[in-house]
Amino acid sequence: MYWLRYLLKEPYHALGSARNREFMALLLKYGNSTRYKLTDVAFGGFKLRVPDTMSFLWQHKEIFADEFYYFESNQAQPVIFDCGANIGMSVLYFKKLFPKARVLAFEAEPAIASLLRQNLESNGVHDVEIIDKAVWTNEDGIWFGSESADSSSIYSTSQKRKVDSIRLKDFLEKESRIDFLKIDIEGAEIEVLHDCRGSLAHVQNLFVEFHSYIGNAQGLADVVKVFEENGFRYYVDTNQHRLRPFVNHRYRGNDVMDLQLNIFGWRE
Repeated sequence: MYWLRYLLKEPYHALGSARNREFMALLLKYGNSTRYKLTDVAFGGFKLRVPDTMSFLWQHKEIFADEFYYFESNQAQPVIFDCGANIGMSVLYFKKLFPKARVLAFEAEPAIASLLRQNLESNGVHDVEIIDKAVWTNEDGIWFGSESADSSSIYSTSQKRKVDSIRLKDFLEKESRIDFLKIDIEGAEIEVLHDCRGSLAHVQNLFVEFHSYIGNAQGLADVVKVFEENGFRYYVDTNQHRLRPFVNHRYRGNDVMDLQLNIFGWRE
């Protein structure tokens, strides 16, 4: 009966838990909505305004259904740095997981940072520190290309403008303990991690979404080396299952990236 289990594996996974059933319901409700249009959505007691329903759906899948950011802590008030907070899905998840957590949310794109602030306020979350600046290696500002939804980056092919920046290393060194550091900053993670490689000893859990942009050095080995140098055990998840990778070089048909993967690091 292996063949039957194989055929039913995906339907079972999609409907096998309340979290996944919620995602399927959202997919049915919002999956055919017009892309890149401000839309009001609701799920699990939350109400949000999102700039793109498809991006929202996949954020829900990763954050709430698959719980990519789930971690455990015995701290009464765990400290969480959310670098690349986008519209607030991850922040809402963290505050649901740890209502008393002290969360710093960094978001570079001004329009998205405005939605982040609005979404947190409309859901009664008032104790999150929002830093509407780019996470970078200095405070000199950075040239940044604005895209729709969740793909604005320093590697954007759209017209760039200079946005304010912070040096993440300085923020890290102000804390005696950081329970969770999430870095999803669309390609800037390579430079930022290199700058912070000597300031991660007090970070308990580290999540990095790695991006490889076509025409630029990939740099994955150096990113992994930062995890190893700082004593993290780690797990790498491509979440792609790309067919014929020797000839299919693009990431999900993406015109600018050829690799995106998630690196989860923790201490034993």
